[in-house]
Amino acid sequence: MSGARGARRWRTAAEAALYGPGGFYLRPEGPAGHFRTSVHASALFAAAVARLLAGTARALGGGEVAFVDMGAGHGELAAGVLAAVPSGLAVRAYAVERAPRPAGLDQRVEWCAEPPAGVRGLLFANEWLDNVPLDVAETDADGVARYVLVRPDGGEEPGGPVAGPDAAWLARWWPSDGAGDRAGTGRAEIGRPRDEAWAAAVASLDCGLAVAVDYAHVRSARPPFGTLTGFRDGREVPPVPDGSCDLTAHVALDACALPGAELISQRDALHRLGVSGQRPPRELATTDPAGYLRALSAAGEAAELTARGGLGDFGWLLQPVGTDPAECWL
Repeated sequence: MSGARGARRWRTAAEAALYGPGGFYLRPEGPAGHFRTSVHASALFAAAVARLLAGTARALGGGEVAFVDMGAGHGELAAGVLAAVPSGLAVRAYAVERAPRPAGLDQRVEWCAEPPAGVRGLLFANEWLDNVPLDVAETDADGVARYVLVRPDGGEEPGGPVAGPDAAWLARWWPSDGAGDRAGTGRAEIGRPRDEAWAAAVASLDCGLAVAVDYAHVRSARPPFGTLTGFRDGREVPPVPDGSCDLTAHVALDACALPGAELISQRDALHRLGVSGQRPPRELATTDPAGYLRALSAAGEAAELTARGGLGDFGWLLQPVGTDPAECWL
């Protein structure tokens, strides 16, 4: 449904703005030109993922394993994992991204538009699902959930009532507290497209472990005003679907979860994988000054990756596929 002045539902507008001709994610600078993820914050993140890949390989009984980097950007995580995997572990790495392959990427990384089917190993989606476009709904004064329509300049207006599978998703995963108003009370982001995208990604694995890492919330604590926002040049900006900025919304990871999944914080996940922000002992500064400085730097990077109120609060959705996820950890 379209409204006046070219208004469209948010899912349609965001798809065109992010991935259409001239879209934000098809630009040469890639995501790293506009915001910083855990991958860019520290090489410790890729090293931890490499340990999780090694554990997954062990749980699978050895042999060559795949590493599938969903929403790969410029392939930084895939390249970092290949650089950090233990010697002797045979890895076939895939970077899944809509944009063209960047120059200079490790030639061992296979570039593809869709996840490879039937592989065994670790599929890892770091800040991918938050960029899967979705529709936004607001509850009107009569208690009716309506699609939010957005104009090219970012202005919004109410659309038709939410119906069908979208209405069922809202009722189960983001129920309204009642009548809302145009200030935003009763606003929700309909995560059904993300559930479907995640299920399809998981289905590409023959066996192994799938992990989604993202800004997240759960049913008991949905944000009453929604989370849709924009980013440009490292700064948060109003979400305008004109291709000039990133469009992102936090992920209802509990809705994405399939049977057998576990949802934990990045802080807990990285602690399991040996990433700690603990400072090195002061006496090391006397016996090994260079080693002390290296350890101090690593502790600072680990602290950023696991910080409360920051990256450490990201959700990790762990989805086993024919494996026991407990066997994949250190």
